[in-house]
Amino acid sequence: MTWYTQLLPVVGICMLSACSTTDVSMYAKEKPALDLKQYFNGTVDAWGMFQDRKGNVIKRFKVVIQCSWQGDTGTLDEDFTYSDGSTQKRVWTIRKKPNGQYIGTAADVVGEAVGITSGNALRWKYVLALPVDGTVYNVNFEDWMILMDDQVMLNRAEMSKFGFKLGEVTLSFSKRP
Repeated sequence: MTWYTQLLPVVGICMLSACSTTDVSMYAKEKPALDLKQYFNGTVDAWGMFQDRKGNVIKRFKVVIQCSWQGDTGTLDEDFTYSDGSTQKRVWTIRKKPNGQYIGTAADVVGEAVGITSGNALRWKYVLALPVDGTVYNVNFEDWMILMDDQVMLNRAEMSKFGFKLGEVTLSFSKRP
């Protein structure tokens, strides 16, 4: 047997373990309970950074989010301002489903984002069409949002492609009174 055929099962196991994720239900008893319609209503400010896979901070940003709901459909109108002075807009349409589930769409999201809440947590998974140096890459995102109190929520998102981690996005949300 050649060295690469012996290495193949090890690589396969590593890739499968990289795909495993924490079950959101482990947060079921955590308080305060996260209600997206309540938290994302009005204006929410966020500050964040993107880190590459080595942990280097590549970009910092601020986001102002105007949030509103009509029944079980919400609109999150996000205005990004990056540390280099560039700006970006993303408008999410989020639909609340039964059992703490949410479906979301945005112009730069491929297909639908799928989320589920439990206790104070939301796991949000989607594919983002990410422009980099004139080329658009479809990148997998897995966001974990944790509500700290009525005003503050923290978010950690891992970006990956073909099961390989590309980097992380960290955000701190602050709901305006």
